[in-house]
Amino acid sequence: MKQINTEQEYRDQIAEDQLTVGIFTTSWCPDCKRLNMFIDEITEENQDKKWFKIDKDEFPDLAEEQTVMGIPSLLVFKNGKKLGHLHSANAKTADQVREFLNTL
Repeated sequence: MKQINTEQEYRDQIAEDQLTVGIFTTSWCPDCKRLNMFIDEITEENQDKKWFKIDKDEFPDLAEEQTVMGIPSLLVFKNGKKLGHLHSANAKTADQVREFLNTL
């Protein structure tokens, strides 16, 4: 999974012409650590999508722009448009993430 290090990398990722899933996370978040335990399996199951992670603390303006209030949050983009947003309260289990991805 690509780690975003610049705002331009982020902009390039969300502009892709395929479904792209961005995970807003931080290093200190307990729920993010829980997500890390199963996200590799989910990305493997969803290879038709591009995936990236972005640290909310490093890019607070981007988090605000996308209305990311809690972490982890999974956002789905295509051609620069946000198509879905799985808020932190609903991203605690692999089944919740799978269900969200299946609605796209």
